[in-house]
Amino acid sequence: QVQLVESGGGSVQAGGSLRLSCAVSGRPLSTYGIGWFRQAPGKEREFVAAISWTGGSTRTGDSVKGRFTISRDNAKNTSFLQMISLKPEETAVYYCAAARFGGVSQNEAAMEYWGKGTLVTVSA
Repeated sequence: QVQLVESGGGSVQAGGSLRLSCAVSGRPLSTYGIGWFRQAPGKEREFVAAISWTGGSTRTGDSVKGRFTISRDNAKNTSFLQMISLKPEETAVYYCAAARFGGVSQNEAAMEYWGKGTLVTVSA
């Protein structure tokens, strides 16, 4: 079993930055692709970013391109989502998810394990 725990959420003003962390335990991160998703109040969960299990490929959603960066540190068994220039409409619960030998799929169904999420609130 793989457990994922997100952290780093909080409140920030529009234009601010946050770095989210996803700590993985139970299995080495090195064989898992990681995806970040978010769910705003009253909306469906949407893809944010993904990094392949090799770390060689990344993908970001169109709405966050150029502002969000996904990375991984296998030695720390942690993935990161660096977010800059945050907007109020990006207020959401942010989730990380893992897939064994995963690529950069945007599809939630491709993910095997999920964290419980961390809340990001962006005020105007």
